[in-house]
Amino acid sequence: MQPQLKTDFATDGAQMDADTEQVNSITERIIGAAYRVHNALGCGFLEKVYENAMAHELGKMGLRVRQQVGMKVWYDGIVVGDYVADLLVEDLIER
Repeated sequence: MQPQLKTDFATDGAQMDADTEQVNSITERIIGAAYRVHNALGCGFLEKVYENAMAHELGKMGLRVRQQVGMKVWYDGIVVGDYVADLLVEDLIER
């Protein structure tokens, strides 16, 4: 089953504000987690080490996180390729 990503926002102001606030709040938490991971591990490891550390840190924060999530890339009504997101957070934000 392919994930259903929240990629568009409602046009009514109230719903848009709620969606934007939710995404902004999650984004702030992801950035904070990234700083914690970087401060603890520093640089020099392979990307997978940081991915695993981020997944762990985000999970500790109570966020739903999935790793290596495959999805179709659509353009102009057709599938133009496949993509694997390293991290998918709350089925909203990918890295």
